[in-house]
Amino acid sequence: MFEIKNVSMIYDMNSDEKLYALNGFNLTLPDTGLVGIIGPSGSGKSTLMYCMSTLKRPTEGSIVYDGQELTGLSNKQRENIRRNEFGFVFQKHYLVPYMTAMDNVTVAGIGDRKELYKKGAEYLSLLGLKKREFNKRPSKLSGGQCQRVAIARAMINNPRVIFADEPTASLDHENAFRVMKILKKYSEERLVIVVTHDRSVLSDVDIMVEMWDGKLSNTYMPMSERENYE
Repeated sequence: MFEIKNVSMIYDMNSDEKLYALNGFNLTLPDTGLVGIIGPSGSGKSTLMYCMSTLKRPTEGSIVYDGQELTGLSNKQRENIRRNEFGFVFQKHYLVPYMTAMDNVTVAGIGDRKELYKKGAEYLSLLGLKKREFNKRPSKLSGGQCQRVAIARAMINNPRVIFADEPTASLDHENAFRVMKILKKYSEERLVIVVTHDRSVLSDVDIMVEMWDGKLSNTYMPMSERENYE
């Protein structure tokens, strides 16, 4: 689904010493599966996700999604792809403060409102929220609850790709593994890309991508997954 070819993201272009967030990065990803991207702070993993999702335009190189070159698209075309094809989970939940949890999940939903609320309730329950919490505003929810609302929001339109940047950072271990289990299930028919520094939550990924200084340092299929294909 994704072909990333010689992608670089350069900051301080006018400086004598250019700063590379990505430096000649190459990667190919399939249509489905759970992909973990890991690396130390400053390794370029979040920048890679932003470039793949069209939130940033790389300085050099090519990103092909489902046969379509993303880097040459207009802003409107990029916006349409994000709305119709992608779902996002960021480190901060970015919930609308005056909306309830349920309304935050369904606000950008496409389709019949009744069906959206039904699906939203299903996702919120799977993520561990109680029914009484569906109608609470973000200020009345914990940080972890808000993050789980954001994850449900990312899934509401059944996007072909979910980009998740540190989705479990504000969660305790129990809820972190609950979220990863749900994302794993979702990835059976879609592509889920999780950027994190916490290797423990990536135990069930299909593909592990390790980064260092804006480059791919290693990519492999974990042993547990490799055995399933043998």
